[in-house]
Amino acid sequence: MSLTSFMVRALFKRGDDKRDEGCTTPEDIRRFDDIVYGPDPKWNRLDVYRPKEAQGLLPVIVSVHGGGWVYGDKERYQYYCMSLAQQGFAVVNFTYRLAPKYKFPAPVEDTNRVFAWILSHAGQYELDTGNLFAVGDSAGAQLLAMYSCICTNPAYASGFAVHTPARAVPRAVALNCGVYKIEKSRKKDLTTRLMADYLPGKGTEQELQQISVLQYVTGDFPPAFVMTAEGDFLAEQAKPLVGRLKEMGAEAEYHYYGDKDHVLGHVFHCDIRSENAARCNREECAFFRKHLK
Repeated sequence: MSLTSFMVRALFKRGDDKRDEGCTTPEDIRRFDDIVYGPDPKWNRLDVYRPKEAQGLLPVIVSVHGGGWVYGDKERYQYYCMSLAQQGFAVVNFTYRLAPKYKFPAPVEDTNRVFAWILSHAGQYELDTGNLFAVGDSAGAQLLAMYSCICTNPAYASGFAVHTPARAVPRAVALNCGVYKIEKSRKKDLTTRLMADYLPGKGTEQELQQISVLQYVTGDFPPAFVMTAEGDFLAEQAKPLVGRLKEMGAEAEYHYYGDKDHVLGHVFHCDIRSENAARCNREECAFFRKHLK
């Protein structure tokens, strides 16, 4: 493992531990934990969260976690995901294979396995497969945007061995603090360094072009709530994506949280104790409800 990935794991873990200290499962949530969804029993695991009092089918939110492609799992996202479930959704929170041990496109393949699992197990967990939604942040937003492009752009999908289920296209997505255009940088910034661990060719021009989803969105891309915040180091990535989506005829909304007097930072929305996070997450769930069929 490179020093960059080692440091990212240590730094992110420290921040997540502090953020989630003292959090517990809400009394109004029923959870189904550690369900194996793919061939790797260590990495291919997911949880399903539902409001305890909910009866019958519920619309579904799939959460694609962030972590720079080298860090993260469902445990780090459980409290955030349960807070979404409290708003009347069934939430699927999953772990995917991480770099540097598992290279691209491993997390894309795992994301597809999760959607296939939902379609196959909907009856058991009362999941409304006609109302599939998804959230992703940071690297997870990039993965979700990529998966949405694979689902809606056949030319782009032809470059992958992933075969998406016909009913897997999300009805709407929330892309939070993500990266959508990745270029080589002489400055050797964090994203560039992580590419060396994540991509098989360590970040060739062809690889970076393939994962830069900005150029692959079409008018069929799911309606998108694109969010960033004051203090998000990827803030400049959001507006170009929204502009491109609108140019192609897709529905997209740009949302910016905080200001110079209220610096929220990267993926602030995962902190369930924060009122700014609560507002953002309420607005994203409202966006999903607007697209219920």
